Amino acid sequence: MIGPAKIYFIVFGLLTIVGGIIGFVNKGSMASIVAGSISGILLLVAAFLLPGNVVAGLVLAGIVSILLAGRFVPAFIQTGSFMPAGMMSILSVIGIVMALVAWIKR
Repeated sequence: MIGPAKIYFIVFGLLTIVGGIIGFVNKGSMASIVAGSISGILLLVAAFLLPGNVVAGLVLAGIVSILLAGRFVPAFIQTGSFMPAGMMSILSVIGIVMALVAWIKR
């Protein structure tokens, strides 16, 4: 399960960085590019810690996923907008589940 988790967190990290860039380009949001870049880089770091350091990688990925879910799930519930809140909500919840399942099956 560590292999699929690694792949997921690489994809999730890249999508988060791209989303931050898109938010900056479309809306001029400096917060989007900073938060998206930091979150995305942390997810990439977590992915590259796997499988060598499973505990650190899964804990880091899980924490970042929880923080992103805490930001985007309420926004999605309020606005009903799929982009970016809905997409990030889905990716974050999958990230939480992926980290938990990989942790249990490690």
